[in-house]
Amino acid sequence: MNKTLVVLLGPTAVGKTELSIRLAKLLSCDIISADSRQIYKDIDIGTAKPTKEELQEVTHHFVDILPLTEYYSAAQYETDVLNLLDCQFATNDYALMVGGSMMYIDAVTKGIDDIPTITDETRELMKSRLENDGLDMLCAELRLLDPEYYELADKKNHKRIVHALEICYQTGRTYTSFRKNQTKGRPFQIVKIGLRRERENLFVRINARVDQMIQQGLMDEVRRVYPLKTLNALNTVGYKELFKVLDGEWELPMAVERMKKNTRVYAKKQMTWFAHDTDIHWIDVDKLSIEQQIERIQALLE
Repeated sequence: MNKTLVVLLGPTAVGKTELSIRLAKLLSCDIISADSRQIYKDIDIGTAKPTKEELQEVTHHFVDILPLTEYYSAAQYETDVLNLLDCQFATNDYALMVGGSMMYIDAVTKGIDDIPTITDETRELMKSRLENDGLDMLCAELRLLDPEYYELADKKNHKRIVHALEICYQTGRTYTSFRKNQTKGRPFQIVKIGLRRERENLFVRINARVDQMIQQGLMDEVRRVYPLKTLNALNTVGYKELFKVLDGEWELPMAVERMKKNTRVYAKKQMTWFAHDTDIHWIDVDKLSIEQQIERIQALLE
């Protein structure tokens, strides 16, 4: 295998963007975004998309390509990225994937179980069930239909519970029967590079980024997409909190503080997920200049 996929990953606000552009130029390749929200149009500020200038410096894929109304899964991302890599590797020995969406990264590097795509009808049915019956009732139902997955599932994560029930309803089989958790082989090498900072420093950066988003006009962006607030694409930190301001439930200062807190919680979840992956080569960006980070990555690729 003389083709290499470099995966630059890390929690939100750790500092991936600038390094990724420098690295893409060094490797003479494009950037493949692994961000499950930056893929959508009309939500630029709240998803911290690369700026227009940064997008012009290096070609980015999977940024700003889908309407908010379109459903997109990690399984579809796996298929689309593998097809793109065929093209990328035809002219280059390297490809660079950058992001922090854990499921997207695992989809490409490890593969996703062949779970059926949920129909719109089933998705709407379960959405209605969640709203009308509540999460506790759906958990009780999952316990009956798929007790094995019920024991493993996070009972507070409505997305996981609902998705498992969607599979049960649509296929007549348990969600467990589709979950094999076997790593798929890839016809290229994979080098994972993780960026990390001291927790206190990362949290300072997260808080500062939220303040910057507000200053850049995030509230106006939220107002524009407010009519679509029930869409899955907008069920994410930043938008959920500010929707409550528009609903009259929270004052803006409270929403901003909750946004900071929830982003910090998400960053901790990312780090916990990545900590289980022993293939990641970690770089402590607090201790190294960006030039030193590049040198460390070059050494890993030699």
